[in-house]
Amino acid sequence: VLPDQGFNDLKERLEDPVDYFLGKRFEGVTLPRDADEYYGIPPHKQYIFDQPSELEPSTDGFEPLFSFAKGGLARAWTGGSYPFNGDELADFPISAADLAPGYDEVARRIGISGQVDDLAAFVPVHDHLQPPVQLDESSALLLGAYQKNRVRLNAKHRLYFGRSRIATLTRQLGDRAPCANLGRCLWGCPSASLYTPELTLNECMGSARFRYLPGLQVTSFRFDEQRRVRAVVAKPLLGGDPIEIETSRLALAAGALSTTRIFLQSLHEGTGELPRLDGLMDNRQVLVPFSNLRMLGRAFEPRNYQYNKLALGMLAERPAEYVHGLVTTLTTAMIHPITQQLPLDTASGLYVARAMHSTLGLVNLNFHDTRRPENRVWLAPRGNGALPQLHITYRPPSGEDERIAGFVRTLRRALLRLACVVPPGMAHARPMGASVHYAGTLPMTREERPYTTRPDGSSRDFEGLHIVDGATFPFLPAKNITFTLMANAVRIAQVAF
Repeated sequence: VLPDQGFNDLKERLEDPVDYFLGKRFEGVTLPRDADEYYGIPPHKQYIFDQPSELEPSTDGFEPLFSFAKGGLARAWTGGSYPFNGDELADFPISAADLAPGYDEVARRIGISGQVDDLAAFVPVHDHLQPPVQLDESSALLLGAYQKNRVRLNAKHRLYFGRSRIATLTRQLGDRAPCANLGRCLWGCPSASLYTPELTLNECMGSARFRYLPGLQVTSFRFDEQRRVRAVVAKPLLGGDPIEIETSRLALAAGALSTTRIFLQSLHEGTGELPRLDGLMDNRQVLVPFSNLRMLGRAFEPRNYQYNKLALGMLAERPAEYVHGLVTTLTTAMIHPITQQLPLDTASGLYVARAMHSTLGLVNLNFHDTRRPENRVWLAPRGNGALPQLHITYRPPSGEDERIAGFVRTLRRALLRLACVVPPGMAHARPMGASVHYAGTLPMTREERPYTTRPDGSSRDFEGLHIVDGATFPFLPAKNITFTLMANAVRIAQVAF
C-alpha cells in the first residue's frame, strides 16, 4: 500500500492503520506472556507460516516454523547474507573455493550490499558487492565509537564490528530500485529492494521451459525396485486424488524439515521402513537489548532501512565456533515488546520508552550448532488413512547456558566501552527453532553410508534424487544460512545437472 510513503506516513494516511500494523484482533501485539519474545509477525504476513493442520508436528524441545507460501520462509527474512569460510566448511566435503563461484553468481543475480571491513576476516568477500545501506545516526555513532576503541575491543574482548551484508539494493539492478529508506521493511518492501525468492520465481515463470504448479502439497516421491526415482506424488489442496508427475531427476529443496518429511514418507511408502534421522541443527539466538547513551535527547530519522545495518563477530576457542551478531537500532520497529519488559509499571515504562526511543537497539547473537544423536526427526504412523506425523526432538549441547552467559557478559562490557548500556536481566534466549536455520538431517559426507548425500547433493539412498537445502549441512556456523543455501544450489546445478 502507498508504496512511496514512509512508516509514519502510513500511520497518518491509512484509513485503518491499527488494522494494518496490529491486526483486526491485535494479533500483531507481542504480549508479556509470550516468554519475553521481542519479535512479532505482522498480521498480513501470517499466511507465510500457515500450514495444513494434518502436517502439525509433534515436538519436544523444538518450536519449528514451516512455510507453504509462494516463495517460502524467506518471504519474511531480514536479508542477512554471510558466506561461510574455510574453518566453517571443515566438516563439509566441499571447500570455500568450491562455493565461491556460487556466492559470486547469487550476488550478481539478487544484489548484496556491504563493505570490506574488520568482519572480512571472518566473512569472505565475493564479487558484485554493492555499497552498504545508509546508516542511521545511532548506528553511525556506534560504528564511530568502535573505530576509536577498535584496538582495545579486538585485543581484550576479541570483538569486531562491521557493516552488515544484506540482500538489499543500494544501486539499481534490472527493474529493482535501490532502497528508498522508507522504514517499513518488516511490513514488506514496496520497491523490491529487499530480495525475496518470489522475485526469482516470477523470473522463472517467464521461461517456456519452466512450469509452476500451485495448489499442490508434495507428499512423497515414487521409486522402482532399483531405488531409482520415477515420480513425484502430490495431493491437491482443494481435494481430489493424488497426482503423479513422472521424472527421473528430482531436486528436493523444500526446507530441511519438509525435505526430511518427504524423504521419510517416500521411504515408508516404498519399503515400510521408518528410520530416525539424527543430527538436526539450528542456531540458538540470544536477543540483547541496549541503549546507546550518545543518542539521549536526539530524535531518530524514521525514514531509514529498518533491519540491521551493523554486524559483529566474537571469537571463540575454535575459529568455526565464532559468534555472529546482528545489530539493529529500533527506529520504526515495534518497541512495545521491550518496553513491557522494563522493571517499571506500565505508565513509567511508556514514559521512559518514549524518552529513550532514539537510543534503543538490539543485538541478535547467533551461536553455532553441531550434529548430535539426541536431536532426531522421524515419522510415526497414524490411523484413518492420515499421513504419518513428523516427530522432532531437540536437546541443547551441554554447557550451553554457561557459554551464552559468558558471551553476553563480554558483549555487555564491550558495549559499555561504546557508551551503550545493556539493561540487567533483559537478554533473552529464543527457543530452538526460532531462527529457522534448520540443517543436518541428510548430511553431505565423504563416507558412503545410508541417509547421507554426496558432495554434489545426490542421495546415497535413491538414484536420481538430489537434496538441495540445509538438510545436507554437516555443520551449522553461527551465520545466517540463506545465502549459502543459494550458493550451494547454484553449485549443485552446475556440477550435477
